[in-house]
Amino acid sequence: MTPSQLSAFCPAAQPYYLALRAAMTAFGIETPAQVAMFLGQVAHESCGFTRLEENLNYSAEALLATWPKRFNEAQARAYAMQPERIANRAYANQLGNGDEASGHGWRYRGRGLIQLTGLDNYGWCSKALSPKPGYLLRNPETLLRPLFAAESAAWFWRAKKCNDPADAGSLEEVTRRINGGLTGLADRRIWWEKAQHALYA
Repeated sequence: MTPSQLSAFCPAAQPYYLALRAAMTAFGIETPAQVAMFLGQVAHESCGFTRLEENLNYSAEALLATWPKRFNEAQARAYAMQPERIANRAYANQLGNGDEASGHGWRYRGRGLIQLTGLDNYGWCSKALSPKPGYLLRNPETLLRPLFAAESAAWFWRAKKCNDPADAGSLEEVTRRINGGLTGLADRRIWWEKAQHALYA
């Protein structure tokens, strides 16, 4: 991947060029198919390389649509447009987080180019990226720095074993491994096709 190819794919990604190259090299994202799929996925997750932190400023309607098992109508109205409270409830007792009162949902909300989420993922990623035990758990905002944002995404990609389905061209399987479902599949496809065009043209 060259700087001009990355700019052709997404101009906003250009400041991340060196970080992306280093991260992909470190975590074995090598073939053109792997690179294109990786770029497409992180572009979707980061809103075209414009957001490194999860936006949790949901309306009541959006809460009900996004987390119907976490919020009923009354709760959605009570929590609407309060990002910290929303995160602590939505992510309570999952991904290694404690209960709502623990504050883990907000502290370990989605960050980085792939929106790493949850205490467990922050802890495992910390072991991979930092020589200091528990560094990301103590300093989660580190994932907002370009190199850590890119490395956390590449680490998560490898942890979820995405290279093989990427080489097979299976957008759906890669999306399931990253997202747990197929949320945003249409947008992911658009970004993936843009990446292929930029890399293969």
